[in-house]
Amino acid sequence: VELVESGGGLAQPGGSLTLSCRSSWDIFNLYTWGWYRQAQGKPRELVASITKFDKTSYAESVKGRFTISRDSAPNTVTLQIDNLKPEDTAVYYCRVGAGTLYDTWGQGTQVTVYS
Repeated sequence: VELVESGGGLAQPGGSLTLSCRSSWDIFNLYTWGWYRQAQGKPRELVASITKFDKTSYAESVKGRFTISRDSAPNTVTLQIDNLKPEDTAVYYCRVGAGTLYDTWGQGTQVTVYS
């Protein structure tokens, strides 16, 4: 069982990136998906989540710029990041089923915002 993330990379301030997280397990659609990030020297933080009922929530620092949604591709959740800021630089991780038997993390994808 694994989560495969993609879409990270380099971008300039004000730019956009789309991160994707895909699982081979249909059962994960019954759980909450979350995107976390960890900047160098800082603790990992939850930035966005989506429940099985498609209810979304966001950290205050990303509201209005990040959008989490279910992709048209099966078992895939995306994180659209707009108006990138240097402080968005971090490794972004996908997680499914936090605190449950199926709690699973992705391997992480690097986002670097540079000017």
